[in-house]
Amino acid sequence: MLRIHVSRLDLSRVRMATRPDALWETILSFHRIRDRRASTVFGKWRSESRARLNGEAQLLAAVVPPRGYFPDFLTPSQEGAEPYGLDVGIEALRDTPADRVHAELELLAAGRIRQRAGLSAGPRRQDPGAGRASAALPAALMEGRAEPLARLIGALRSYHHAAVEPYWPHIRASVEADRAVRGRALLDGGADGLLATLPPMIRWRSPVLEADYPFDRDLHLDGRGLLLQPSFFCRGTPVVYRDPSLPPVLVYPVANPGAPVFAEPGPWLGRLVGHTRSAVLSSIGNGCTTSELARRAGVSLASASQHASVLREAGLVLTLRHGSSVLHTLTPLGGSLLRGGAPLALP
Repeated sequence: MLRIHVSRLDLSRVRMATRPDALWETILSFHRIRDRRASTVFGKWRSESRARLNGEAQLLAAVVPPRGYFPDFLTPSQEGAEPYGLDVGIEALRDTPADRVHAELELLAAGRIRQRAGLSAGPRRQDPGAGRASAALPAALMEGRAEPLARLIGALRSYHHAAVEPYWPHIRASVEADRAVRGRALLDGGADGLLATLPPMIRWRSPVLEADYPFDRDLHLDGRGLLLQPSFFCRGTPVVYRDPSLPPVLVYPVANPGAPVFAEPGPWLGRLVGHTRSAVLSSIGNGCTTSELARRAGVSLASASQHASVLREAGLVLTLRHGSSVLHTLTPLGGSLLRGGAPLALP
């Protein structure tokens, strides 16, 4: 079990990430692409993404085992609520001090030795081996040379373009929907209410935030607060940095993510013709329940529900349950449509 100790000062400094984090999604998706679980959600994505890969997996597997510890420097973070995009995150990774890279890769190697010996798997993820690269790349990185780091960064970037970027609008929509739910909880009950609504594997028992975790650990925030980072590809248990001196981040799974799909418009857009449905889409704004949607759009509750269902099928709206109600939010495609087709930002 993970126990995060939250003082009243820390509680006042709890923050929600403003959007998905490109490198967290990249690294966590690499776990998902190698297992067979949750095929309903990830099966088609796995098949499509694997077909686009070209040798990146072997390099990444050398530093990202299927389970257990992976180095913290692969997912750099900053103290604010704004996650790094891919390019800025990669530059932050490139700037990691050589002694830190060396120390974290030593932890990775020690974890692999423990696993081979059949002992406990240490902090985040361990693997059964990744061929020759599992030893060669980490060893080269530990020497502090630029060339192996450039190869790792190239593999990260190529993998992201193959397995994450094509699905970014859906990933972002899922995170935005989760943020809308947490935002409601924050408005209704403050930071206590926000922490109390996190997914079931995370439990707020003031002043301790408990979470299911592969091993027993205590994390003291010491007045630094906590960044909550919802993630599409995080599954099962939340993730934190192993190094307690890094800015505290809790990466947790979004609720009801749905299968990742390309966000390309199709013939279903013809179903949006008409003033009423356009008004419903506009009324959703930053999120609302079905009752609020009916009131804003001036339609009956049944009509609001039906219109929201059509918009959801069209990929313009995402719906999550919030207590006894459901909360509708715009997807990036829905927001782009309202803006007249303005392009969506990639990470």
